[in-house]
Amino acid sequence: MAERTLPKNENIYETPCPILYAMEIIGQKWKLPILWYIADADRQTLRYRELERKVVGITATMLTKCLRELEADGLITRTQHNTIPPTVEYSLSERGKSLIPALESVYQWAEKQMEKW
Repeated sequence: MAERTLPKNENIYETPCPILYAMEIIGQKWKLPILWYIADADRQTLRYRELERKVVGITATMLTKCLRELEADGLITRTQHNTIPPTVEYSLSERGKSLIPALESVYQWAEKQMEKW
């Protein structure tokens, strides 16, 4: 596989950039913690209320918005169980699972950088 390089002499905002594309999807404040908690959960599945408790500081409105966007982007799947009261679970989709190794690499890189500074 040929090594990819950043575009030269081009406006990065006017050409397709994979990094900017990724940041549009996961770059918001709450999306990474949501994905991380789901990835870390048993069976990579969490109920809505569990997410609400784990993602400290997020409002119910923002959690719902982020979950809908992550679902629309194909990173998570939503399963509603017809129980009383209704139960909703969120899981990583195959696309979401494929993102986790990249996030782990970024985490390891950042951890080393934090040690240096």
